[in-house]
Amino acid sequence: QVQLVESGGGLVPPGGSLTLSCVAPRLTQNEYIIGWFRQASGREREAVASISNAGDGAVYSDSAKGRFTISRDDVKNTVSLQMNGLKADDTAVYYCATAPVPVPSLRDLWYESWGRGTQVTVSS
Repeated sequence: QVQLVESGGGLVPPGGSLTLSCVAPRLTQNEYIIGWFRQASGREREAVASISNAGDGAVYSDSAKGRFTISRDDVKNTVSLQMNGLKADDTAVYYCATAPVPVPSLRDLWYESWGRGTQVTVSS
């Protein structure tokens, strides 16, 4: 399994921005898609965004479209999630995960390896 470590979470006011990072030291280029998921307290985990194994395609949840951008740098073994226009509803623990498929997907059943998560809190 691929070991994943998320970072970049924190407390941000509504309308603010954060960039989350996911480092996968053994990430193999062009073999894995990477997804970001989140889970708010008392809620089910939901997909946020996913990027293709080649980094040339991405999909976003409706709540993330237009506000969040996912990108990957396989040289640095890092996948980032740039989040703008944050809202209180974005408060959650954010996880990255990998899946050995080429096409980005918001379906968590494909994902095999998960990080421990990073907390994002949007509050004034």
